[in-house]
Amino acid sequence: MPSPWGQFARAVTVWALTAAFAVPLSLSGQTHVVSPAELHQEAVSASRARQADLQKVAGLLSSPEAAKALRSVGMDSGRIKAAAATLSDQELAQLAARSEKAQADFAAGALSDRDLLVILVGIAALILIIVAVR
Repeated sequence: MPSPWGQFARAVTVWALTAAFAVPLSLSGQTHVVSPAELHQEAVSASRARQADLQKVAGLLSSPEAAKALRSVGMDSGRIKAAAATLSDQELAQLAARSEKAQADFAAGALSDRDLLVILVGIAALILIIVAVR
């Protein structure tokens, strides 16, 4: 014959399990800090920013002056563009900012062809080194 404490413990256990499973799952822990729509919007925004950064780098590498400068040192702009696509978002953003500044300086006449050559070779070497280290 079971003891009264054993029956009491069994009753408390049954009551606790019933209470735990009686609470609808939709009420327990379904609130998210960030909604799925906000996550989606953030992903789209990050993707657009990355695409814009890639276009800035490709724009610098595709200019006739850049193509001429890269050919003169034996570098392939297509290979460098492909390598740039493998950079992290942060690395790509930094490189895009440098590319944009170099293009603006060259267009304003603040840079000579030789300066552009040095900048392009530096950017190309940086891209290839980062990709090779990975």
